[in-house]
Amino acid sequence: QDYYGKELQKSEDLKTNACITSARPLPKVVRDALENIHEEVVSRYYGCGLVVPECLSSCRILDLGSGSGRDCYLLSQLVGEQGHVTGIDMTEGQVWHSSAAPPHPPTSSPTSFPSSCQVEVAKKHIAYHMEKFGYQKPNVEFLHGYMEKLGDAGLVDESYDIVISNCVINLAPDKRAVLQEAFRVLKPGGEMYFSDVYASQRLSETIRKHRVLWGECLAGALYWRDLYSIAEEVGFSPPCLVTASPITIGNKELEGIIGDCRFVSATFRLFKVPGGSWAGPGQVIYNGGIVGHERELVFDANFIFKEGEVVDVDAEMAAILQSSRFAEEFLIQAGEANAAALQGCCC
Repeated sequence: QDYYGKELQKSEDLKTNACITSARPLPKVVRDALENIHEEVVSRYYGCGLVVPECLSSCRILDLGSGSGRDCYLLSQLVGEQGHVTGIDMTEGQVWHSSAAPPHPPTSSPTSFPSSCQVEVAKKHIAYHMEKFGYQKPNVEFLHGYMEKLGDAGLVDESYDIVISNCVINLAPDKRAVLQEAFRVLKPGGEMYFSDVYASQRLSETIRKHRVLWGECLAGALYWRDLYSIAEEVGFSPPCLVTASPITIGNKELEGIIGDCRFVSATFRLFKVPGGSWAGPGQVIYNGGIVGHERELVFDANFIFKEGEVVDVDAEMAAILQSSRFAEEFLIQAGEANAAALQGCCC
């Protein structure tokens, strides 16, 4: 709260490149949508990677850690006026009503709120963007709250098609609670699509308690193998790695503290696959036509689907495609799978 509310006023204030890494070029439809977003919203963007999944028309999307609202306003255009985007953020602003700074990492909700915050930056530009997009009524909303406690913000079970997150789960002390809440609010077949920072090993207490490294998204980074175990515990399908990029610190003092640990910015997708979904391997054919991915859909690091081509998939991917919003985009039938096993993000 303190680091993002006080010390960072724009993306150039970051001391490392951990929160500004992108591993994939932007599709034209996304580049065009970014051009419509207010300058102040873009300048206060601290995300890592691209969190724009495919097949978004009319979807309900929840953005965890929405900050100034850049990703929400981007997705607002892609879901269309019939879709909806909710952003939730806990970041405090620049002026505290209490003289004491909050504990960091945060362990509880603050007892007083500032006179301005990231959520207010996002809210004040709603009318501007709706007029820019040509919408008759807003399809975005911004809430102040904690991603570990979405119920406190009034978010009910099975209410969203997609949950996204852009470089903020590392800032949450309880990663399991974040994934558990995301799983709860997702509809059956829903997806969590998120970018974050991961470490090649579990971090020492010295690193974890370093204030700047925490604010720069490194000290709270999850050991990448732990993501797989937490996802399984919560009930998600095994994580699908989309992209991964090494992070270079570029700061000698911070590099000395980190030592031999390596970090990556990675995008994963998790699915809430209902029980009784597809039980075995299959063969799928992409019908084509998803906006921005008409000829080819790069689903993750293992599966690329080209229009009209038969692709063997394992039971997990068959179940994902059959139960999710992608079901109508594919012809799916039983078959033999020879897809490669998913590899970890740091491999």
